[in-house]
Amino acid sequence: MTRFGDAGLTKSAPMAIFRMEQGGGLGYLGWARWTYQDKRPRGGMKFPYKSRFRESLAALRSESRYRVFADIVRRRGAYPQASLYENQQSHPVTVWCSNDYLGMSQHPKVIAAMREAVEQAGAGSGGTRNISGTTHYHVELEAELAALHAKEAALLFTSGFISNDATLSTLTRLLPGLVIFSDELNHASMIEGIRRGGGAKRVFRHNDLADLASQLKSVDRAQPKLIAFESVYSMDGDFGPVAGICDLAEEHGALTYIDEVHGVGLYGPRGAGVAARDGAMERVDIIEGTLAKAFGVMGGYIAANGDIIDCVRSFAPGFIFTTSLPPAVAAGVLASVRHLKDSDVERDALHERAQRLKRRLADAGLPVMASASHIVPVLVGDAALCKSVSDALLHEHAIFVQPINFPTVPRGAERLRFTPSPNHTDDMIETLVRALDQVWTAHRLARAA
Repeated sequence: MTRFGDAGLTKSAPMAIFRMEQGGGLGYLGWARWTYQDKRPRGGMKFPYKSRFRESLAALRSESRYRVFADIVRRRGAYPQASLYENQQSHPVTVWCSNDYLGMSQHPKVIAAMREAVEQAGAGSGGTRNISGTTHYHVELEAELAALHAKEAALLFTSGFISNDATLSTLTRLLPGLVIFSDELNHASMIEGIRRGGGAKRVFRHNDLADLASQLKSVDRAQPKLIAFESVYSMDGDFGPVAGICDLAEEHGALTYIDEVHGVGLYGPRGAGVAARDGAMERVDIIEGTLAKAFGVMGGYIAANGDIIDCVRSFAPGFIFTTSLPPAVAAGVLASVRHLKDSDVERDALHERAQRLKRRLADAGLPVMASASHIVPVLVGDAALCKSVSDALLHEHAIFVQPINFPTVPRGAERLRFTPSPNHTDDMIETLVRALDQVWTAHRLARAA
């Protein structure tokens, strides 16, 4: 038996055995639970709760994976500038790791729409959608999202995580014998939804159509199947092969489910996403997206044909029993979606900024990883060093970028993930490159070949 102190998986204690089981995959936070085998006479010592919690946290700290959150307040009208609060004091920083990709959280149309909705409807929605939480703001937004993706209907959730979790787990229960084929780098929310559904799953190699085809062939065509994948994989910045996956789905009689959270608003005509850019949007059965990244506010959604949406609306506990988004949030998103349908200015500026940053990092000999998208990852390759580089950038150069460590990425692939926006100026880019160059040298890190 492996001891807890050796690997963090098991621990023997007097007269009892405590075992921690872990699961998950790349890009997934994972799950863990203690199972308890009683070896004590009744009336003996109680479970050592405090020590178990402390040991779990100590294991994270020993691997430099303990998460520290920066306490910031973004400055409206000055994004990506923010104030960092430490030791009851604040000082200015430049944010380089936000998923507010287009700066739409700061857009005058979005802020005005939210203010107006607060004045008209108040702060909260009043309940779940089936009680009193369906407002005209929600209905309008769902219609707008359905139109964006050329689908019959859409359904709002409180977050992108919940939309993936609730939908995938519900589909498994609605389709007896469903086999879900999942890309190995799918997001934690997709993995959790698949796991909670309790059905069969097959994991195929990342973006490997040959491996997916081989696995699909092993399942009878008449058996229900679903292929779950992403349009943009946010840690590496590569695109999913949308058309190729749709080809295989049609050949083998499978549904397709695409996570467009890092694509919607940023790619395709009217910002409809990567599937729309690739001319395959109408071939995808279920499109899942977020309202918190390119659209700059909060929430998640799915868009599909009317029957699928109605089934998820009617059977998904994650939708039925959750208080709906506040009207002001729905109003802000609605303004953002409508603006980005008509404006390419923000999208064009984002992609120009990302390309410029990649060039300048490469010019400085820094190991910027190949990325076809707006994501700009820089490889460090060690968890402790990644955290140290991040800390040095923050405290010595007022640059905020969080370290990305295992299990979000594989061990040895730790990195910094930069997300430029239309609001990052040339001066900000040059300041970042100079600072990163200095920190890289101070840490004696490897340069690009």
